[in-house]
Amino acid sequence: MTSCPHAMPIDFMVSDLDGETARLRAAGAISRIELLGVPAWTVTDHTIARQLLTDPRLVKDINAWGLWTSGVVTRQWPLIGMIDAGTSMFTADGAEHRRLRIKTTQALTPRRLEALRPTIERLTKELLDDLDEAGRDGAVVDLKQVFAYPLPMQVVSELMGVPRSDQAMLLAWYKAFFSMLTPQDERLRVIDELDVYFTEMVRRKTAEPGDDLTSALILADEGGEPLTEEEVVGNLKALVAAGHETTVSLIVNATRALLSRPEQLALLRSGDTEWKQAIEETLRYDGPVTHLLMRFATEDITVGDTVIDKGEGVVISYRAVGRDPQIHGDDADDFDITRPTAARNISFGYGPHICPGAALARLEAAIGLPALFDRFPGLNLAAPLEEIGNLPVLTQNDVAALPVRLS
Repeated sequence: MTSCPHAMPIDFMVSDLDGETARLRAAGAISRIELLGVPAWTVTDHTIARQLLTDPRLVKDINAWGLWTSGVVTRQWPLIGMIDAGTSMFTADGAEHRRLRIKTTQALTPRRLEALRPTIERLTKELLDDLDEAGRDGAVVDLKQVFAYPLPMQVVSELMGVPRSDQAMLLAWYKAFFSMLTPQDERLRVIDELDVYFTEMVRRKTAEPGDDLTSALILADEGGEPLTEEEVVGNLKALVAAGHETTVSLIVNATRALLSRPEQLALLRSGDTEWKQAIEETLRYDGPVTHLLMRFATEDITVGDTVIDKGEGVVISYRAVGRDPQIHGDDADDFDITRPTAARNISFGYGPHICPGAALARLEAAIGLPALFDRFPGLNLAAPLEEIGNLPVLTQNDVAALPVRLS
């Protein structure tokens, strides 16, 4: 199949995510879309998403994609770097996926995460000091740029053993990688630069291991053969992308939602509702990922009255899934931190490929958000909601800036 005449194009609808989400849900539980001219299926139903995310007939291997093997999709497709991303736990399936993932779970243990708490608290305080300085005398400051953007990169860099001097460079590379406005030749160059950077880093850590995630992945030897250099690089490249992008969006989207709904913020200030509930409702209502690319059918798959043909691609539209009224009620389009079903969100995925960094993202938000609102009780938005636009990114739910005043 090379065309999709009845598909819903979502190429440039990031300026109206609520409208896009509503249109996707109105199109059905599973429907046709176009991603920058490439046809695929998308899933907006919570139950069907869980079903397909655990279906072994849907795989991450790009070589199962008919449009790729036929040459219709090439390296010039702007989203190819998110699918053809080298060997890692993010692109493998079955036993190979388990072999690659167990190394990360050995390294990213609850003990290691809890040991990061003092570091996250220290980095949070330092960045809030920077925010205080930037927002003096009523100045408008971009909360994303000064606080939400650097915090996750500094945390994941501390975890991985990345020098602080390299963090700005990595942020710039990933920003160019995700943006739809980046020319494809430049994006491919960025992909090459990331490969070179992490390969050199892995080689340094192999020669001189430290107390960091990179060294732990290199040295992990339980559950089979040690990871190859390519596998360590692939895991790290994806982990740092997911490890900072998702947390940036989580912090920004929670802040935006609470500042525009003072009655919800009052529940947190009074202690009537816990921050954990606000974080889970943010993940459900306005989560970091809009569309997760992509899985491919290794045989025909029937879902209700729909047949996903062998070789076709499937996208999980997580933002639409989070608004499923069958799970979250008729008010699923409302932000409500007292919602009893908030914790049922699957914003970090479901099944074997559930995001390994979900606990870290939640920990950073659980530290960063209360600290932000405690430090600046008069924090308020410095622009109307309709002027806070999203970045031109199809997969991440990320604003360009979040202008605020501290009092």
